[in-house]
Amino acid sequence: MARRAEALATRLEQGAAGLAAFAEQLSETEWRSAVPKDGRTVGVIVHHVASVYPIEIDLARTIASGKAVAGVTWEFVAELNAKHAQEHAGVEKAEALELLRQNSKQAADAVRALTDEELDQAAPFSLSFDAPVTAQFVVEDHALRHSWHHLARIRSALGR
Repeated sequence: MARRAEALATRLEQGAAGLAAFAEQLSETEWRSAVPKDGRTVGVIVHHVASVYPIEIDLARTIASGKAVAGVTWEFVAELNAKHAQEHAGVEKAEALELLRQNSKQAADAVRALTDEELDQAAPFSLSFDAPVTAQFVVEDHALRHSWHHLARIRSALGR
């Protein structure tokens, strides 16, 4: 196992664990609170973070294999997020937290399996406007950062 991959996986796990620990202690009212400027509830956002780990890791693996990622745009992501929010509007805390634990572990395990050469591989990435980015960038900017980003927004929304 590459040291870099291990460090990335550990940071991914830390973010997911931080989000889970914060979400676990929320009241039902807080869980159902809408996050300003986003519109989704805290619960939907936690479930969202959990549910997109497999997608984010697939994108990183695609880049790691030297293949371009095409057709994934911010508009597409917005549509995916809106559909997810509608389908999971009533998500229960236990369900979302279990999915967060499962999918973040699988994502971290997948990151640990990447070699330094794969992490350094670059290819055009449509979500980054076809810039040739590395697989490590995709891991860091998506799977790793995602839980930290949403935790900060949730904390701000709840005044914590």
